[in-house]
Amino acid sequence: QVQLVESGGGLVQAGGSLRLSCAASGRTNAPMGWFRRAPGKEREFVAAISRFGSSTYYADSVKGRFAISRDNAKNTLHLQMNTLKPEDTAVYYCAARKTYYMDNYDYPDTYDYWGQGTQVTVSS
Repeated sequence: QVQLVESGGGLVQAGGSLRLSCAASGRTNAPMGWFRRAPGKEREFVAAISRFGSSTYYADSVKGRFAISRDNAKNTLHLQMNTLKPEDTAVYYCAARKTYYMDNYDYPDTYDYWGQGTQVTVSS
């Protein structure tokens, strides 16, 4: 069983930056991703990364502002968030798969492990 723990959330003004981290208790050499849930909305895809970090994918809403990365040796995942907007306010979750496939990376149901989330609040 894999456990994921997010950290790095907080309060920031619009235009600012935050760096989220996700630590895995065990080996997670498989695709991983970040999702978020804003107040009153469904969980949505933010970014994903292939098992070795060679390929990354982003939601249109964050493309050019966010950057996902991973360190497989340390079993950690990161999300650098720049030029934050109030609409980025949400609880952010990291997720991991058991399989190596990169297909359907933007669907939450394709991920097997989830963290508890970290709150990101962006003020005007």
